[in-house]
Formats: sequence, C-alpha cells, structure tokens
Amino acid sequence: RCSVSSTRIGHEQIRLASGGANRGITISSLKEADQLAFILGFGGYVPDRIMTNDDWAELVDTDDEWITARTGIKERRFAADDQSTLDLAAHAAEKAMEDAGLTAAEIDEIIVATDTPEAYTPDTASFLQHRLGCREVPAYDLGGSGCAGFVQALDVARARMLLQPKRILIVGVELISRLMSWKDRSFCVLFGDAAGAVVLGPEDGRAELLDVVAGTDGSKTEILTLKTGGTRYPFNAESLASGAYQHLDMDGRRVFREAVHRMSTAVEDLLENTQRTIDEVALVIPHQANKRIIDAVGHKLAIPEERVYINVQDYGNTGSATVPFALWEAKETGRIRPGDLVAVTAFGAGFHWAAAAIQF
Repeated sequence: RCSVSSTRIGHEQIRLASGGANRGITISSLKEADQLAFILGFGGYVPDRIMTNDDWAELVDTDDEWITARTGIKERRFAADDQSTLDLAAHAAEKAMEDAGLTAAEIDEIIVATDTPEAYTPDTASFLQHRLGCREVPAYDLGGSGCAGFVQALDVARARMLLQPKRILIVGVELISRLMSWKDRSFCVLFGDAAGAVVLGPEDGRAELLDVVAGTDGSKTEILTLKTGGTRYPFNAESLASGAYQHLDMDGRRVFREAVHRMSTAVEDLLENTQRTIDEVALVIPHQANKRIIDAVGHKLAIPEERVYINVQDYGNTGSATVPFALWEAKETGRIRPGDLVAVTAFGAGFHWAAAAIQF
C-alpha cells in the first residue's frame, strides 16, 4: 500500500512516502530548480454550435429553470458533424503555439488529456503530432481520469522537464456530445465540447508554474464511472442495444462531497508548499462541473466570489478542457493580469484530484 502525500516538483527535496516511512532524496545537481517550468503560451477553442437549455427542453423532459437551478448552466457548445476530437485539439494547440511565438518544429513533447479520444488506438496525441507537423517527438495521452486530466498533465510535464529542459505542448480536449446519451436528462444537459492548451518551457514566459499537487483514492472508483467498454464490462451487442456504453454511473452526493473536499484541500496544500496565503491568490479557477460545487469550493477556501472564475453558465462541463480553456479565457478577457497568483484545481473519476499554482 503506497501513499504519496506531496510531490514537490521543482524543489531541491523530493519526498517519497511508502508504507508511511519518509525517505528524503536530495537532487543536488538541480540548480535554480524553481525556474524550470514556465507557461509560454495559452490557447483555447470552442465550436460554433450553441446548445441552450431551451434546445434541450425540446428533446428531453426538462426545462431551463430545472437545469439552471441544479447546475448553473445556461448553454454549451457542441462540435459540428464534421469535427472530431483532433480538430478541437489542433485549434487550441495552434493558438497556444502562436501565443508562445513557437513553431511546430520547436515543440519537444506532446501530452493530450482526454477521455473522448480520436480513436480507441492509437492515442489522440499521435494524430495531433502529425496534424501540427511536429518532429518525431514523444507524444502520448493521459486518459481515464476524467476532469482532472489536464492538471495531472501539468504535473507529468513539469517532472519531465526536471530531467531534460524542453518545450512541452499540453492539451486538454473533450468532444463529449458525440459519445454521451442524448436521452438521459440527468447527464446530457451537463456537458459541452471544448479544448484548451498551454506550452510549457524552461525559459521565462507569461507565467511560472510554481507547484503542482495531485492524488488518487482508488477505493472510490464506483462513485463516478463509465463501465462499459473495458475488459470487465466488454462492449457487445447487449450493451449496444441497452445504451449502457453511454451510461455514466454517478453517485451525485458522494461526488459533490469528494469534489469540494479534494479541490479545496489541494489549493490549501499548494499555498502551504509555496508559502503563500489565500489573500495573495488573485483568482481561483476550479473545474467547472456545476455552480454548486464551485460555490462550495470558494466558501471552503474563504475566498470572495469575485476571485473565483466561473464560466460553467456558458460552456457546461467540458471535462479535461475546462481548466486550460478557462485559463485562456480569463487571460484573454483581462481577468488575469501581470503579477497575479492563480490557483487551478480539478477533480475527476478515479477518484483523482489535482491543483496547480501559477504566478503570472
């Protein structure tokens, strides 16, 4: 049994905890380790098609009042029929590279966080590497962690940069509308399609990635899961006929409690690690699952509502795309200014959670 309390990538000490015993490993060769990870560019993309609550009311037994009261969502974006996950990812990636002033030839690695991949195999990152015209660099997906995927990818990328300075393109993308059931009113009204991206690099950029914390509690896999399609519950004629392959099992109350607790605690851990206070945080960007969870996280952190970024009303839950798209949008609209300390935090199936501190 292994528990990892904190991975402080970018500091001289990395603490590994196994079986409750701490072992300190000093990486003496890493100098100026805290200066290794900068965000060089941001990108975001949503499709043109808008799906309102009134549009859903024409398809399922629901209405705007019911959806708004329970989720805070008013509308969301859906991909066009001729768009795929790759198209959304490429749009956001190209914006991030342009914002960073980099060409595809200058990208050294690609990480794509998604649970709605371009194909079952190979991974979406392979398609994206070719679409963008990048060199034959490492490219891979992080999938299965739901909405925490992008922030987990930040953690992985920062660790990779400790070993070798490089520029890493990280994309969070979901095209959920293509794979979800359009008949289950409990879930279909929650989601939207989007993509967001950043480029991480070792040189001074638009923001510094100060710290990342992440964790998993695998004992709670059953509270948020799409079972059908794996080896335990294979995809077959029965699951096709019943629509089980589109059914998301969710224990709403337990997910709510875990999401609020894990996202807020992760931010508190970040502040402790970086020796900052909540008063110094200009903006908290939580995963946009629904307005109730977002409000509860803000209350738990004792941070005013005006310092909590909310765009769930316009886009719904866009999974792994939520955090990177919100970062891009907040920067583009002036909600983030030079000198701001921003905390992003997310949770997802697994049960996974992750948070990152970003100094602009």
